[in-house]
Amino acid sequence: MDLLYFVLLVSSLIFIHESGHFAFAKIFGVKVLTFSIGFGPKVIRIRGKETEYCVGLLPFGGFVRMLEESKRTEPILPEERRRTFEAQALWKRVTIVLAGPAMNLLFPIALYTSVFLEDQQFLPPTVGSVVPGKPADGKLKPGDRIVAIDGDEVSSFPEVERMIGRQAEKPVTLSVLRDGKPLDVSVVPADESEVGELDIVEHKRRIGIDSRFAASIIGVARPDSPAGHAGLQTFDRVTAVSGRRIERFVELVDALAENRGDQVVLSYLRPVNVPRALGGLCELAVLEVGVAELTPTPRAPGSAPPADAEARAAEVIDRTGIESADMYVAFVPEASSEWRAGLRRGDRITMLDGTSPRLWRTMEDGLVAGADKMHELQWTRDGIPMRGFFQLRKEQWDDEFGQHYERYVFRTDGWVPSAPDRLVPNPHRVLYALRRGVEETGSVIKFISVGMLRLVEGRVPLSSVSGPITMYDIAGQAGARGAAYFVWAIAVLSVNLGLINLLPIPVLDGGHLLFFLIEAARRRPLPLRARELASLAGMIVLVALMLVAFKNDVERRWDVIVTQVRELMS
Repeated sequence: MDLLYFVLLVSSLIFIHESGHFAFAKIFGVKVLTFSIGFGPKVIRIRGKETEYCVGLLPFGGFVRMLEESKRTEPILPEERRRTFEAQALWKRVTIVLAGPAMNLLFPIALYTSVFLEDQQFLPPTVGSVVPGKPADGKLKPGDRIVAIDGDEVSSFPEVERMIGRQAEKPVTLSVLRDGKPLDVSVVPADESEVGELDIVEHKRRIGIDSRFAASIIGVARPDSPAGHAGLQTFDRVTAVSGRRIERFVELVDALAENRGDQVVLSYLRPVNVPRALGGLCELAVLEVGVAELTPTPRAPGSAPPADAEARAAEVIDRTGIESADMYVAFVPEASSEWRAGLRRGDRITMLDGTSPRLWRTMEDGLVAGADKMHELQWTRDGIPMRGFFQLRKEQWDDEFGQHYERYVFRTDGWVPSAPDRLVPNPHRVLYALRRGVEETGSVIKFISVGMLRLVEGRVPLSSVSGPITMYDIAGQAGARGAAYFVWAIAVLSVNLGLINLLPIPVLDGGHLLFFLIEAARRRPLPLRARELASLAGMIVLVALMLVAFKNDVERRWDVIVTQVRELMS
């Protein structure tokens, strides 16, 4: 099956490439003698009016043979001389040659568009959480529904991200519905840079909001609180309050804030660890169903629940002892720096280096910013304050291509899953898919172009160059994972093929374009002998690169090859 996927992948890329040359040659009236997919003995041969269409046995390339005086041994008829490739104007020859790589670079747009057409539903334009210290902090609140940005209506959260992302650090006006009331909020997006693979710096403009709501996972800081007396524990997931279904933590806060001090029944799911699950192969927890009777501290007579969401959450903590589990420790690896400092599961982190973090992810961002220094951590355990010092673990490794990586990791984890999503339909499926197809194609072109540049600079080793064996593996793995992954693989490799063909190496399309550039500068073509010598040199370079790629493929799979040979011999 892998062979079939490989043949399908390579053949489709070659067909698209050669179709570009073929189509524009026909448009400009150039006589095309042969259109072939593959090399070697002809498996299929169809004779058209003037073109022979062939499929070769070896699917490792293809060609479009046009009528050319320099490559003909017999005379060309006078009436066909104007249909030779050389007889065309320079811009037409450039277009014919450029059409092949251009098709490889444009084809992924159609492929990606077909994949993104499957995105039929999106998250609504509702604020699920606000990141502390970001532009939206103090201006937007969980539950706010964004209905328009600078007067333009939005219907999904991806639209919100896209419209904010194109603002150049200038104020944007968000039209918001908060508790059913309209409100305008002005926010200035922050320009955030991220360093990705190949040291590519991406600039993204954000205001610090997330569409996902935290699930109703609770934290119980003190055993002497009403929640502690009711038998509730940190990381219990409340599913109902007196029969009222609860999914989000904000819904739990609202339900408890309405209570004046009467006893309520809380249904919950409690994660219970399974010792040595699957023979110790993994960490596993099962959810046990439970019910607790909670009696909040009575509210003062005549008082009403606070209108502000943060004030409601603070009041619920005071009256019930229930808060978000966001800053509670779910897992600490034994022998880690944090473990040696005394941190354990269920502890509530209160201070990091003198500041009080409000969200786990912002705490991790702060740790990464000062990755190589010693950190002071303060936490509480059953209401008792503790503190310790720790340092992030430094990890270094080389990938299969010899690229060196290093990072600092905070090995302790929290646990606050997202509540189930409530999706809205995608109102502009085709336009959305086409836009995303263009964006994704541009990103892949940029990534591969930078990769080639890093290779020339020596920042990416030559061992990262891959050949047909790697393509065979990619085709098989992508095909086994499904049609969408296979289409994605074709798109990436199509861009790769298009850019490689644009390299200024004679025998490649980029080499022909280089000849045309010299011809434009000299106002006459290069001598045939010079082109022949350049093509020979280009072929030598190309063969050398292919040998390097093949050697890299074999080295990466050497253990597999040896194993398979031994199995055959035994």
